[in-house]
Amino acid sequence: MQSRAKELRILYAIAEELNSATDISQALARVLSIVTKAFGLRSGWIWLVDPETNRFYNAAAHNLPPYLREPVRMTGGWCQCTELFREGKLSAKNVDVIECSRLAPAVQRNQIKLTGGLRSHASIPLLFRGKSLGIMNLTGPKWRRLSRSELRLLSTIALHVGATIERARLSDEGARLARVEERTRLARDIHDTLAQRLTAIALQLEGVLKHLDRSGERARAELVRALDIAREGLGEARQSALALRGSPPAGKPLLQALEALARNFTSRTGIVVRVDAARINLPARVEAELLGIASEALANVGKHARATHAEISFVRRGRNARLTVHDNGVGFLERQASSGGQGLIGMRERAQLAGGSLDVKGTRTRGTTVSATVPVRSSS
Repeated sequence: MQSRAKELRILYAIAEELNSATDISQALARVLSIVTKAFGLRSGWIWLVDPETNRFYNAAAHNLPPYLREPVRMTGGWCQCTELFREGKLSAKNVDVIECSRLAPAVQRNQIKLTGGLRSHASIPLLFRGKSLGIMNLTGPKWRRLSRSELRLLSTIALHVGATIERARLSDEGARLARVEERTRLARDIHDTLAQRLTAIALQLEGVLKHLDRSGERARAELVRALDIAREGLGEARQSALALRGSPPAGKPLLQALEALARNFTSRTGIVVRVDAARINLPARVEAELLGIASEALANVGKHARATHAEISFVRRGRNARLTVHDNGVGFLERQASSGGQGLIGMRERAQLAGGSLDVKGTRTRGTTVSATVPVRSSS
């Protein structure tokens, strides 16, 4: 009875955390903290499968040993548990303590300080309605086999986690489709109302000019000016409609594009990237330039920063939108010397093409912050 009450307390705490979550990465980290404490374990980390690339990326971690805190150890490359997962052999029924291929090199060299004495971990698949989403890895202070009741409870927890992950992804997809529909509606309204009315005005002015005699030269000049304004407005209306119908970066709104960029970067490098972005309507061409800036900034982080974490934020400040990429690596001046500054030139050019500006700040001990500021226009 006491054991059942404890299980219910654990499930309630996790359900409360997941139901109140606004950021899925932070929620997963909190779940790992709750689970490791409740089960008397030491560390945990969660792999998720990117739905676009089908590659694993480290979505959350708790109290990793020093060896696994090195980004190179946590890339989305092959390891034994991910291979079993892809083969469909990793399930609640056969989960056991699996030798960790990521820790193996340090274990073989007996680097106990780096591994924290860890040699293996248990892996629990994250599934939702038959859909494979990822893996929750847990490890204790020493080798031990998780009991059948522990595995059963962890499987139940994994179902809750999987449902939350899928719900968040469906929410993002719904927001993307709603935005595409709204942009299409606005483009249609511009074409059906403003553009057609401007066309009618231009045709009327052209007709009047054809029947105007030479005695009305002053009136002619005014009409020609009005016709030029109507034609200019028509061109701008058509450009606005075209921009609204244009494809956002990577075929998705900037928020989703930044999240996909972060997942791919984490999978390749092991450097965890957190995204904190608002939904701000901008022309597709501006979003494309901002995405390019974020991509170049992360590329510099991967090449030169020697960072373990990075963050992308996208917020509105008055009449401007600001995209910021910050890392906890070495400062900008040292990195600029090694990179030749070509990436910085490209980012500045992209910011200018988007009608904005770029600012870069960094110190040796506080990492680097790249910020791009662009105006937010009501026509977007």
